[in-house]
Amino acid sequence: MTQIYLVRHGEPDYAPVDSRGWPGMAADAAPLTPDGAKQAEAVADLLSGIGATYLVSSPFTRALHSAAIIGHRLALGVRVDYDLRDWLPDHTGSWRGVADVRAAQAELDAYGGEWPEGIARPWEPLSGVRERAMAALARHTASTDGPVLVITHSMVIRALTGERDTAHGAHEYFRYEGSLTGH
Repeated sequence: MTQIYLVRHGEPDYAPVDSRGWPGMAADAAPLTPDGAKQAEAVADLLSGIGATYLVSSPFTRALHSAAIIGHRLALGVRVDYDLRDWLPDHTGSWRGVADVRAAQAELDAYGGEWPEGIARPWEPLSGVRERAMAALARHTASTDGPVLVITHSMVIRALTGERDTAHGAHEYFRYEGSLTGH
């Protein structure tokens, strides 16, 4: 069993993205706010005593920014895994802003996180998020014996643990046993 700490990135600053009118996945280039950077520092300090030996991050800027801060404070290198990316509210990448994302999330919630039987939706089902995140965990836990820090997003944390309200810069403990069980 590997101890995994699923860390939600710090508070993102979408102003640089929004001011340029960038749609869809361009929002994933958002850095942290100053408060978000402080959240990353605080979670690094909080987790400094666990003896983490490995740190892996989502490739999205807000997660990488958090991972850089945490990795620096804990003297851990940062590895990146695309399968730890955030949930896709529309597989075409064509959403126009936060209202579109919230509408997709409301529909996901209304359907319990999964597509209605026989009806594919544009958003990624939680089972898909869980499957790719578990594949990433399998790859990265094979490389270490100690606790692993995973810098990711609330929807990934939700897919793995069921926890819906992980705050920016907070973490959830997850016991990885090489299967879909645990937390």
